[in-house]
Amino acid sequence: MYKNKSFTESMTYAISGIARLLKNERNARFHLAATIIVILVSAFIKISIQEWALIIFAIFFVWIAEAFNTALEQLFDLVEPGKNGLVKAGKDISAGAVLFAAVLSVIIGLLILGPPILRLIFPKF
Repeated sequence: MYKNKSFTESMTYAISGIARLLKNERNARFHLAATIIVILVSAFIKISIQEWALIIFAIFFVWIAEAFNTALEQLFDLVEPGKNGLVKAGKDISAGAVLFAAVLSVIIGLLILGPPILRLIFPKF
């Protein structure tokens, strides 16, 4: 019979999953570096609360997409370790979802952070 997990157990599993993502996935480490840079630049520029909301949304959207992509890839590898056209298509589509999220986050970042950064570099801009 299914045993209900405590909140602490659920959080432990979630944190373990995030740690595994960071340890085993190169792209997740890239996303971590990008996350840190964007947060530091946003704080330095002192963006508005509305801009923070969009930046945080973009950051988490990429992380969520990356986590689902990794989970799907591992599931595909378990179900069909050999070459399979449908598995390849599933992996490619889930990787494409991460690309969509990343492009969206870059657009949001450029719209919010681009003008203030340009003003810092070129004061007359």
